[in-house]
Amino acid sequence: MLSRLEEIALVAKCVLADDRHAFGRLVEAYQQSLRQFFMNLTMGDAFLSDDLAQDTFLKAYTSIRSFRGTARFGTWLYRIGYNEFISYRRRRSEAGEETIAAEPGFDPSSSTEAAIDINAAMRSLSDSERAVVTLFYFDDLPIKRIADILLMPENTVKSHLHRAKQHLAQTINYQKL
Repeated sequence: MLSRLEEIALVAKCVLADDRHAFGRLVEAYQQSLRQFFMNLTMGDAFLSDDLAQDTFLKAYTSIRSFRGTARFGTWLYRIGYNEFISYRRRRSEAGEETIAAEPGFDPSSSTEAAIDINAAMRSLSDSERAVVTLFYFDDLPIKRIADILLMPENTVKSHLHRAKQHLAQTINYQKL
């Protein structure tokens, strides 16, 4: 992970000198965590996650001059990514298509029962609850940073997290019956 100072230096090189190598270092630093974020939001759809990550990095590159530096670069990038995900869902919904497939790369025969339970439980969450759970538990981000990424008040993030935990517990307990 890059330090805040390294991020600012790389962004400055991108803005001032159109240094693609500097942007490449930012991509390297964030590509795995951003892709994992999308994998959780899309319920394991690797192709969609890759497409969303690529769209996010393209949008970040073309918009890098609008990065103000008031938050970490990763926070700004995740916000762009979440907007891309929401836009994708909206386009699919308007087209009358199913928005998230039932885990295309998911093979229940090779998974443990717990993984199946968690996948089913995650599917039961709303997009915002799934995003909060992903950022809090999988990416280990603090509430304040999640609030910055999702443009929600901190108390709303806490409420989503609380509701998501209840839904997850209910879904997992129901499956065990």
